[in-house]
Formats: sequence, structure tokens, C-alpha cells
Amino acid sequence: MMRVSEQTAYPWVTLGLVAVSIFASVGGAGCGRPSVDTIRVAVAGPMTGDQSKQGTDLKNGVELAVTDWNEKGGVLGKRIELLVGDDQHDPKQAVAIANKFVNSGVVGVVGHWNSSASIPASEVYHGANISMITPASTNPQVTDRGYTNVFRVCGRDDQQGKVAAEFVVTQLKAKRVAVLHDKTTYGQGLADEFKKSLNASGGGRVEVVYYSGITQGDKDFRGVLTTVASKKPDVYFFGGIYPEGGLLVKQAREVGLKAPMVSGDGVIDPVFVQIAGEAAEGTYLTFSPDTTKLPTAQEVLKKYRARYGEPGPYSFYAYDAAQVLLRAIQSAGTTDGSKISQAIHISRYDGITGRLQFDSKGDLLTTQYVVWITKNGTFEEFWAPSGT
Repeated sequence: MMRVSEQTAYPWVTLGLVAVSIFASVGGAGCGRPSVDTIRVAVAGPMTGDQSKQGTDLKNGVELAVTDWNEKGGVLGKRIELLVGDDQHDPKQAVAIANKFVNSGVVGVVGHWNSSASIPASEVYHGANISMITPASTNPQVTDRGYTNVFRVCGRDDQQGKVAAEFVVTQLKAKRVAVLHDKTTYGQGLADEFKKSLNASGGGRVEVVYYSGITQGDKDFRGVLTTVASKKPDVYFFGGIYPEGGLLVKQAREVGLKAPMVSGDGVIDPVFVQIAGEAAEGTYLTFSPDTTKLPTAQEVLKKYRARYGEPGPYSFYAYDAAQVLLRAIQSAGTTDGSKISQAIHISRYDGITGRLQFDSKGDLLTTQYVVWITKNGTFEEFWAPSGT
């Protein structure tokens, strides 16, 4: 069971053995070049705004991994300095942050969280020959462009869309399905993969009765939900993030839409329940199995809770991404970008989220998605596809 806890606020200060520098805005001052006795790595995500919970989770996971390394003497005998970039889940801001990282001598990046940020930022990292490992960006385009420096430690939307579709067809026995998305790279991409897989899984027996986009950041979706309700779907699917997901299920109740919502990993966050309240009950969400139950996670879980409280859905993925990056630097014996990327490609690391080994694209060789249910204010694993 994944606990739902209040968002943990944190001060932007130097903590323990981690030197943290913040790039809070496009206009913020850079950090100059690193000193000869430090190695700079970075983490980027939405540190402020309505998705700041996810950015905080990423930052905390990476910071904890860096602390672990610095306590043991750093990497290549040098202290690790962590730069934190706030991309505000905006593509232009992500590019600006990526350029700041490049100009500040960063040798590797954990990030970004949103696919719409990771894809344009990765263009910058590719040009600068800097390895990027995203803990959370699931859109296939992230790794489908042939960049040898881009990796992810999560699954892909064509994988989780397939699992969601199989669940809707075989378990919910849906015949009529509505599909909504938030018009972002991630949200629309996931919705499209779900729709594509729905056609395959349903064998032509499932009808998509409505397909439309909402605008991320809007607060009132009653109009589109009223239209969805008029189509009498058995299920409605949402490709998007938890701020809009929470409002959708809450307002669906208000307009009389009783069909359950199925969504993806962008919604499985405690803030979703805080926004939706009782309306969150019975929502189905695709995500990986509960990493907090794995024996390999217990030591890190204890340290994480002591410092930050409960981990978020992607905290441990960020931790593992940082471990992969730092191990690659150590293995390469250099901060040369090409050699670091080569070291990542040939690495095999048994992390707290599972075995991390990459294919030629930078995707994991093995990933797994299951379906969770929101029950009594918490998230619980509910169903796994056959063969998992």
C-alpha cells in the first residue's frame, strides 16, 4: 500500500554532505564552473507550481543518493555537487535550465519529470554530450530518436497504455470508453497509446465514444464531463497529471458521471487524493509495483523517511537514476561525456526499483506495470497482467 501523506516542504539550503545550488528561474544567475575538487551533477523537474510535489520527490531522491556517495568519499575521489533546476514543467524553461547546466560544467543530469520537458532539454544535452537519465518521462519519443546519451529508468507509454487497455477490456468488461487527455506530450501520448491498444485488446468489440483534450491548468471541466456523461461510457480514461485528474473525478461526481476513471502514472500521487477527496475512491491507475515493499529498498526507505518523510511515487526512481549515473562516472574513470554514456549502456545495476540494464535505445530491458486502485484514501495494488 502506498501511503497518502501531506506534501513535505523543504528549505533550499545545503544539507549534510550535499552542496545544493538552485536554478530557480530563467533569469537566475549561473553557478560558474566547478572547482577542481568537485564533480557537478544535476536534477531537474517542476520544483515550483502545481506539480512541485513531483519535483520535490525527484530532488530528494537524487540528493539522498549523492549524500550516500559523498559519505563514502565522493566519485573519482572528488566531492559531488548537486545543481537543482526548476523547469516548471514548461518546455522553454526546461531548455533554459539545460543550457545553464551545460554552462555550469554539469557532467550528468537526472531529469526531467515531464516528457514535454525531457524531450526538448535532451536536445541540449545531446549537443553538449551530457548523459541524461529521466526517472519518470514515459513518452516513447524520449528514447526513440537515436541519442546514445539519453536513458530512462521507468517504462514507456506504449507499455502502460497496453496494460491499461487490457485491464479495461478483460477486468472492467467495458464496451463503451471515453478518452480525455491534457494536450501535453505525456498526456496525449499516453491517451493515444491507450486508444491504440484498446482497439487491439478489444478486438473491435470496444467503442471509443468520445475523444477530446482539456487544457492543463484549467479548473472547471464540468462542460466536457457533461458531454462525456451524455455518451454513457462504461469507463473514461484520462492521460494527464494529478492536478487535473483530481478535479476531473471530483467534478465528474457533480455532473452525474458515474463511470470509473482509469489513468496513468502521472495521477498516482497523494495530491490527487487531496484534490479529489472522496471522489478519488475507486479510481484505477497504472504504475509499477510498490517499490517500498522490495527488500532492496528497506535501508534507503529508512534513510529517506528520516530525512524527508514518505517517498513519492518517483523518489526511488530518482535515487536509482542518480546511482546509475554516479556508478557510470566511477566506472568510466573520467568525466568525459561519451565515456560516461558508454558506461551506462553496458552497466547492470540491481537498484532499489529492480534490475537496471539498458538496451541500445536507453530503455530498460525489463519493466513492469500493474493497476492500482484508490481505496480509503490510499493507493493499493489491484491487478497485474498475465505473465507478470
